[in-house]
Amino acid sequence: MTRLLVGENSCEWSSWFRARHEGWSWDKVPGSFDQVGWQLAHTAAIHENRLRWEEQGYAVFTENQNSFTLRGRQAALGGKPDLIALMGDSGTIIDVKTGRPSPSHGVQVMLYMYAVPRVMGQYRGVSLDGKIVYTDHQVDIPAMAVDETFIRNLSQLVLRLSAPEPARRVPSPRECGFCDISPADCPERAADDAVAEGMTEDF
Repeated sequence: MTRLLVGENSCEWSSWFRARHEGWSWDKVPGSFDQVGWQLAHTAAIHENRLRWEEQGYAVFTENQNSFTLRGRQAALGGKPDLIALMGDSGTIIDVKTGRPSPSHGVQVMLYMYAVPRVMGQYRGVSLDGKIVYTDHQVDIPAMAVDETFIRNLSQLVLRLSAPEPARRVPSPRECGFCDISPADCPERAADDAVAEGMTEDF
């Protein structure tokens, strides 16, 4: 959903489909992503960052301690921030990334910043900033980033994805190549090796 908000993805149908099915309930396209290797690296990075914040005197809450479900009139929005560091009436939501930076990472943290104080009582009245931690740099997100424009765009997307009629399909080799919904459920899925025909360039 975060990729849809920043325009990295355009196919809202895939999120609409997932919102109506459990992860085990459809046949998936086999993936090549090294899930075990990613999980090991991600867990180690979370541990390292948790220790760093605790050394500064923060109370730090990790992954499953931060799991939330924000329920609206038509839909529920869930998430699980990697870390939440709290000291007094201020805190920081920290998301650890082991891959390349992406605008959607910032939106993901902003979504957490919006939802956590609305769902988890211990954070009501707490000023929550955000931080994305990459392997070689960090990105800070101030609390004021979660403004009316962000909330409006998020709400409109959630309403589209929770509507009874299917959202718009926008098949493309790039997006479909990273999507695990098979042609059995999405006949319009683009072939991963699809190429544009009839176009040549002299370079």
